[in-house]
Amino acid sequence: MEDKILEVKNLIKYFDVGRSDILKAVNDVSFHIYKGETYGLVGESGCGKSTIGRTILGLYDKTGGDVWFNYENVHGLSGKEQFALYRKMQMIFQDPYASLNPRSTIREIISEPLEVHGIFKKKKDLMNRVYELLEEVGLSRDHVNRYPHEFSGGQRQRIGIARALALNPDFIIADEPISALDVSVQAQVVNLMKRLQKEKGLTFLFIAHDLSMVKQFSDRIGVMYLGNLVEETNGETLYENPLHPYTKALLSAIPIPDPDIEEKRERIILEGELPSPINPPSGCVFRTRCPMAMEICKDVKPVWQEIEPGHRVACHLYDKKYQDSPTTGPQRTKEVLEQEIQP
Repeated sequence: MEDKILEVKNLIKYFDVGRSDILKAVNDVSFHIYKGETYGLVGESGCGKSTIGRTILGLYDKTGGDVWFNYENVHGLSGKEQFALYRKMQMIFQDPYASLNPRSTIREIISEPLEVHGIFKKKKDLMNRVYELLEEVGLSRDHVNRYPHEFSGGQRQRIGIARALALNPDFIIADEPISALDVSVQAQVVNLMKRLQKEKGLTFLFIAHDLSMVKQFSDRIGVMYLGNLVEETNGETLYENPLHPYTKALLSAIPIPDPDIEEKRERIILEGELPSPINPPSGCVFRTRCPMAMEICKDVKPVWQEIEPGHRVACHLYDKKYQDSPTTGPQRTKEVLEQEIQP
């Protein structure tokens, strides 16, 4: 059996936003990641993807549940133990403009984690490591005394990757590392991460909202909606046989580079606005926008269940008692569905 490097169990993260309001950013999410693989986490902006990443790393305290890294409870460690943990877990942030200190040189940015953890005693060894890291991400040692504003967005993200690699981590959380980059640069950064993963045996949690890019980089993919994990499987299966109505809608929004196919295919348009995580819908959180909503969706939260090996979904359409029914199962006609959509 493959070794799990990370296991998230029933993770909950709420924020107190004042006026007695609680923002339910992450609500009872569970998944695991095997050593050496890339787990993609996708969904709309505000669905809780980045919050999960920051809670895993300990940047946010959990509200409930557990995060286990190499069989250690991340949120149960002492200060020294958590400090040591950061050598094994690192993060690549979304915005390469905001995540680098504009007043620091590239040498200072990359060498900082090495100095904080006391990796090298001699300055010569420290600088050699900085040069090595710059070359690993496709930059030159001549860049070492420049400042972040002297680089393009793609180059800045490479610097962020070099900083994340400085301590030789086992696990990296990539929080939408390509969303702020030009399309022409995105593929270069993803290819760089794939090469580094192969060379160093890294494990990634790859957070993004672009399903087409996530498929290229991820072994397994989890789809999130409003703080909940609604579907999980490998990339190929997700594209060929999506189960959850939300996943189908996301996939239908991906443009196909063939004008004839693009013109004929049917796009799934979700009606209504994304609900507030402060006051999410009862039952299934997707029911207010789901074209296949049933009466049960209003009152009962779907169970997270495995439909086939490695393919899990949280949707009442795949409950056994509804799946076999001609009037409430997934094969209902469009006319019946429209009559049953809940407000």
